[in-house]
Amino acid sequence: MKRLVYFMGGVLAIIAVLGVFSVKLSADSGTSSLTNQLTIYNWGDYIDEELLKKFEKETGYKVSYVTFDSNEAMYTKVKQGGTTYDIAIPSEYMIDKMISENLLVKLDKSKIKGLANIDSRFLDLDFDAENNYSIPYFWGTVGIVYNDKFVKNAPEHWNDLWSETYRNNLMLIDGAREIIGMALNAENNSLNSTDMGQLNLAYKHLKLLSPNVKAIVADEIKQYMINNEAAAAVTFSGEAAEMVDENEHLHYIVPSEGSNLWFDNIVIPKTAKNYEAAYAFINFMLDPENAAQNAEYVGYATPNRKAESLLPDEIKNDKQFYPDEAVIAHLEVYKNLGPEYLGIYNDLFLQFKMYRK
Repeated sequence: MKRLVYFMGGVLAIIAVLGVFSVKLSADSGTSSLTNQLTIYNWGDYIDEELLKKFEKETGYKVSYVTFDSNEAMYTKVKQGGTTYDIAIPSEYMIDKMISENLLVKLDKSKIKGLANIDSRFLDLDFDAENNYSIPYFWGTVGIVYNDKFVKNAPEHWNDLWSETYRNNLMLIDGAREIIGMALNAENNSLNSTDMGQLNLAYKHLKLLSPNVKAIVADEIKQYMINNEAAAAVTFSGEAAEMVDENEHLHYIVPSEGSNLWFDNIVIPKTAKNYEAAYAFINFMLDPENAAQNAEYVGYATPNRKAESLLPDEIKNDKQFYPDEAVIAHLEVYKNLGPEYLGIYNDLFLQFKMYRK
């Protein structure tokens, strides 16, 4: 009996050792997998996939690319914290919000190479002074794409879109800040207004636009315009660049009274697990050749001045998408208006969409 006890004790000891060994193998395997992977959380079709392949080949990291369709959706996922994202690419007002809520990692500048390549106009902006949390990725504007097959007189102002010319022939991007902002600008008010009188006036003015609105859509807006299915659209400059490139009858303008100047930056969320891979990706995208390739593929303006110098003349000299200072002076950057007013903008936009039905 004593021998059996000793025997069983030995068996149990072996099982215990094997169990510990198994757990260690599993942990080591998980760590190996984790240290070899970079998870990027980005907008759809917002990077040249060839660059992701190049990054994997050069660094040995395996990229997992996950997409979101709005800053708010991205923010919610990061705040919930259940999913690992090593890199995210939000817009300026959301970066401000995420910094204030301690959702971003403060950058270690000693690990970043190539920040000097960024044009100084896009550094040290209000939403992230000293760029302690974010690195510029793309920038652009919100404006009007019009088709000269249907429009004799090119639009110059937001209010031109209320003309009978565009009856059931206008596409709008599906974004509360963009469309409420357009209506505010049309009334010569700030697109960051928190004045309820101005916001209600913008909503009433927007309701008058309803007969002209053919659809409120997201990415589909590109194909509609390329296929000559609408006279005009309100959209982002990068989307417009692709449309203009595909259809010679399309043109892009930014209304002279003002519009949105936006910035999308690379950040490291607090959900990050692979910091080394995140910094490797930041440095990779700061490389002028990579940034130029990305800008040419995506269509948005690069903040990397060395990359801009590498772009074809027809791109970098196109004032539609690389506007001069005279145009930029009339543009506004979205501010973080806080949850109360963000809710108001969203509610007004939803009412407008429901009203159209």
